[in-house]
Amino acid sequence: MKTNRIVGLLFSCVFLCLNHYGNAQSHKKHEVHPREWPALKNGEKAVCHSAYCLLYSEEHEQAIWVAYELTAAETLKSHERSDKFITDPKISTGSATKEDYTGSGFDRGHIAPAADMGWSEKAMAESFFMSNMSPQRPKCNRGIWKKGEEQVRDWAKNYGQLYVVAGPVLKKGLPAIGPNRVSVPELYYKVLLRPDSLHPEGIGLIIANEGSKMPLKTFAVSIDSVERLTGLDFFPWMSETLEAKTEARLCLDCWSWGKGHYGEVKNPNNHNSGVHHENEILPKVSELDEFRCSGITKKGNRCKRKVRAAGANCSHHGG
Repeated sequence: MKTNRIVGLLFSCVFLCLNHYGNAQSHKKHEVHPREWPALKNGEKAVCHSAYCLLYSEEHEQAIWVAYELTAAETLKSHERSDKFITDPKISTGSATKEDYTGSGFDRGHIAPAADMGWSEKAMAESFFMSNMSPQRPKCNRGIWKKGEEQVRDWAKNYGQLYVVAGPVLKKGLPAIGPNRVSVPELYYKVLLRPDSLHPEGIGLIIANEGSKMPLKTFAVSIDSVERLTGLDFFPWMSETLEAKTEARLCLDCWSWGKGHYGEVKNPNNHNSGVHHENEILPKVSELDEFRCSGITKKGNRCKRKVRAAGANCSHHGG
């Protein structure tokens, strides 16, 4: 009888230990892979600060993506910009530096905007880590990219919560600046998700690294479009059914677009419905002015010839 009790206790201990281990692993997995993160490939390790996480590219000396959650409460600004650009102490290989941008003619463009971090003094300071910067042309950084940032904050206010992922479109052969050879991207993206448990809604933006007077709405694409352009897998926690519904379509009317300096487009691409699918929207999007040849001229400037797809080259540059 005593032996049976001892065996029973041993089984109970083993069960409790395994259960505790399983719960710990489950909790650990949730912590390591927050819902706003894109999927990580083998060997990739994200770096996290108090308000955002990023995946850093040593080859391009900037983030591949920066991801964070933005709530309506976090759009209420209580701390001013620090404007203190510093190297990121968590990048083990060393991040880019301020000197990389000196005299380059490019802005140190925030991927995660400082204005999204005004709710915390620490988050604001960390938004100026050089790992969160990318070389942006002034007309892009202070123009259409800034409008996109403002629109995202408006959406966070309107809908209460957003998952935000943003970054440059990186590839081999990009021109570079500074002693650390920081790549100069041709295109940037934003991916937004309203994580409603029953009816999540997602949208992407693809913006060229140059100025544009086009309304922000015309840069909207599906999340699938951004995935194909970047090779990233956004929101991998969604089921296949939910992912197909949320990421394959572009529903312009599902988002409250700002007026005034954001621009107002009733029916871009001459569609009557606010819902568009890939075969309808992409041919028109690729005709926008931002899609220019990605080749570089002998003078070091970007080629001005038009191409039919983002990141493509014209015939003079191997296309």
